[in-house]
Amino acid sequence: MIEATGLYKDFTIYRKPPGFWNSIKSLFHREYETNQAVKPFDVKIEKGEIVGLLGPNGAGKTTLMKMFTGIIVPTGGELKVLGCSPAKRYRLFRKKIALVMGQKSQLWWDLPAMDSFQLLQRYYEIEDQVFKQRVNELSELLDVKNLLHIHVRKLSLGERMKVELMASILHQPEVIFLDEPTIGLDLIAQKNIRNFIREYHRKTDTTIILTSHYMADVEALCERIVLILGGEKKFDGSKSKFETLLGHEKAVTFTFSDPQQMNGDQDWNRFYPQWNHDMTQVNLRIPEIELREVSKEILTRMPVVDFWTEKIPIERVMDTLLENPELIK
Repeated sequence: MIEATGLYKDFTIYRKPPGFWNSIKSLFHREYETNQAVKPFDVKIEKGEIVGLLGPNGAGKTTLMKMFTGIIVPTGGELKVLGCSPAKRYRLFRKKIALVMGQKSQLWWDLPAMDSFQLLQRYYEIEDQVFKQRVNELSELLDVKNLLHIHVRKLSLGERMKVELMASILHQPEVIFLDEPTIGLDLIAQKNIRNFIREYHRKTDTTIILTSHYMADVEALCERIVLILGGEKKFDGSKSKFETLLGHEKAVTFTFSDPQQMNGDQDWNRFYPQWNHDMTQVNLRIPEIELREVSKEILTRMPVVDFWTEKIPIERVMDTLLENPELIK
């Protein structure tokens, strides 16, 4: 469905010193510098995959999404999406993809959503009977039947995101690009959007590319993760493999009856201790092979009133890698 080889994108940036005279000088001479937003990038995505495209702000995720959809033209490299070159913006290609950007709207704010849907029906040349059927199915799945005739600007953020998603898939695209689809939503709205995406994928087996800063989105939806740092691909593999990038460790939380400090002969810092504000609870990352021994020592020496273990959550892995990218092998 998507294949990129050596894909990269450069942006030319003009820098002007402050001041009136520098503004005058810039009319005759300007200094430019080139910023490589995406470095040579290879990826292959098969039909039916849900791939999480992760990285910090400015890593190049949105630039990649825009190249995949043909919004911007790559500086170099090869890119095929559905067998087409996205930058050529062929009509048939545009009818097979959808892009949802959580910070941008494709609906007319001063019109009800249904008016925008009817415009999209004409644009994508959807037959009347098929259009009615899809509107009914999607509005029921998203629970927005009572919102379709209300002006978009009157809807809440969560409600607007639902009708935005609905607008994007009315034409049943083969590939959906979701750029921060849950940004700014409350926990319930995020959960509803994730449930819809999961159910829609189950029914249609559509290929989905997702970017999100909410690791809960990735946990719930993606089986494959592509990590980008500084415009460069640093990881491409399964979610389970990503979770073990820091090693086979367990997250262990100990709660104490009174404030404590880790001390003694043991090098507690190697377990990356994270204390709460009053020093009565600590989270540790303990290698599985040392779990029994270390836990026994803490339980024996310290006034533990409660403790539990879990696998290292993907969010903690992501936080650690962003702070210490050198940990990525």
